[in-house]
Amino acid sequence: MKTAPFLKKKDKVAIVATARKATQEDLQPAIQLLEAWGLQAVIGSSIGLEEHQFAGSDKERAEDLQQQLNDPEIKAIWCAKGGYGTVRILDLIDFSAFKENPKWIIGYSDVTALHSHLHNLGIATLHAQMCLGVETKSEASRETLRKVLFGEELTYEFSTSSLNKTGTTKGELVGGNLSVLYSLCGSNSAINTQGKILFLEDLDEYLYHIDRMMQNLKRNGMLENLAGLIVGGMNAMNDNTIPFGKTAEEIITETVAAYDFPVAFNFPAGHIEHNQALIFGRRVKLEVNDENSFLSYLK
Repeated sequence: MKTAPFLKKKDKVAIVATARKATQEDLQPAIQLLEAWGLQAVIGSSIGLEEHQFAGSDKERAEDLQQQLNDPEIKAIWCAKGGYGTVRILDLIDFSAFKENPKWIIGYSDVTALHSHLHNLGIATLHAQMCLGVETKSEASRETLRKVLFGEELTYEFSTSSLNKTGTTKGELVGGNLSVLYSLCGSNSAINTQGKILFLEDLDEYLYHIDRMMQNLKRNGMLENLAGLIVGGMNAMNDNTIPFGKTAEEIITETVAAYDFPVAFNFPAGHIEHNQALIFGRRVKLEVNDENSFLSYLK
């Protein structure tokens, strides 16, 4: 797995919109944050464009991303906003130059489509807060993003859950938004989870949809040979008039009950205030015990 070079002061970070529209005014807190870190923000051509919900047409968004991928002066690409739309441009991008000279791709939620596609190309990516709303997240969220970009080591300790399955395991970290992972099944962007540690998060889904998606992952063989499972935010869920009868966490627990890999809930990442950064494609060690859980990167 290739990992992009870490950043240095004065490096350029491009801000692009791969999905929903965003204005440069929306992005001022993120621009100021980059400047505070000694980096230079480069505003992509997709910022300020508009085609209904999207930041311009698929072609316009793809051209912006392609430009930033190919530009040797750009050392990282920070996605402006999620929503929906990244999957629409994946097949319009030529990743040839990027594979030879990778750079950090930053984002979460809808950007899971890009994370998964690039994982299959052998490139590590950064699951972290988007530009929009970065100022509303915890200081720890911003600090973990900075630490990853500048090559500082990270370890995580997070609270236990009665639903956890204890144990210690190692493997490549993959995953992201459950809805997006589900939508990629059967495509060349679907991730191979064999022997890996899967991270999942989601927001604003019906509980029966969570069950449907987990059953789909199970029937696709994506859960059978996992090394471990980490679950982040599963918040703002919806239910029908006749309740489904289980929380999102309970649905996940039931789906993986037959497997013997460690399972850790309550990881601080996803559509939550504490959206801490994770390097996808990097080998990690997961320790789950009765008191706390720990995640650390392996050399």
